[in-house]
Amino acid sequence: MINIFAGAVGLGLIWGIVTLGVFISYRVLGMPDLSVEGSIVTGAAVATMLIISGAHPLLAVLGAMFAGAVAGTITGFLHTRLKIPALLSGILTMTALYSINLRVMDGRPNVPLLRTDTLLTPFLEMELTRDYAIIIIAFIAVVLVIAALRWFLTTEFGSALRATGNNPHMSTAQGINTKTMKLVGLACANSLVGLAGGLLAQYQGFVDVQMGIGAIVIALASLIIGEVIFGRTTLLRSMIAVVLGAIVYRVIIALVLEAGMAATDLRLFTAVTVALALWLPTAREQIDLILRRIRHKRGSFKKTGKKDSLESAGKAPAKRSEG
Repeated sequence: MINIFAGAVGLGLIWGIVTLGVFISYRVLGMPDLSVEGSIVTGAAVATMLIISGAHPLLAVLGAMFAGAVAGTITGFLHTRLKIPALLSGILTMTALYSINLRVMDGRPNVPLLRTDTLLTPFLEMELTRDYAIIIIAFIAVVLVIAALRWFLTTEFGSALRATGNNPHMSTAQGINTKTMKLVGLACANSLVGLAGGLLAQYQGFVDVQMGIGAIVIALASLIIGEVIFGRTTLLRSMIAVVLGAIVYRVIIALVLEAGMAATDLRLFTAVTVALALWLPTAREQIDLILRRIRHKRGSFKKTGKKDSLESAGKAPAKRSEG
């Protein structure tokens, strides 16, 4: 059970980086970016092929980030320059990346990392398991990413990026080039997704061209779960919340599979989880509204009761004086 929990935490940290990328596109820019399902495979494929070619694993991860940034730039170009809607731009990029990823992988749908050194190798030589090794590596990566994002989004350029997502028309009136902001934001978001793909390939020991299917759904589920459970009052808290949401989601998946759910039902469970997570904020608002109405009615009832008692008390002396 402990090993299952450790594996879920390790995967949760990796998917937390993916969720941070989706946080930039979905929350900061307000754009649904479906190219995530392709760019995570691109990052994994580039990192795998670089390691097989003899590159250092850390250099391979940087290459994965660059490849993800290029994928995000393509999506941004389609949306901002060719005026294609954001949703369709992501779909087009995701579709194109399938063929590109196969070319990167030399036409093979699956490429293993056999007898090669990865970022996990030094920890494995210290007799740590792969799960604990990836927890250490992914935790360091998450801390660095959150620190870099917090710094970047509080700079003048980062503030302009956030303003573009909040109100693009007002941002344009203030002289902000919203097209450039969207382009840079999508590139940054997909660079993080590529980074996660590079780490995921080294943890799994292979890259598969189908490994990105459902990535956007998992990331959205993690994002919503994190925000509902841990809140998003500040920028730093929001970023920490989405990472914790990814960990919670992976732990839930691990427990459900351990309880006996068939792996073929996992996508159905994921879809239901996302639907519930998206419905929870609305449900909380409805519950709060009902509670406020109940309190308001109780308060009105008490005031009416006091008023009636005062009136009856005022009329009683008058009757006695007439007698």
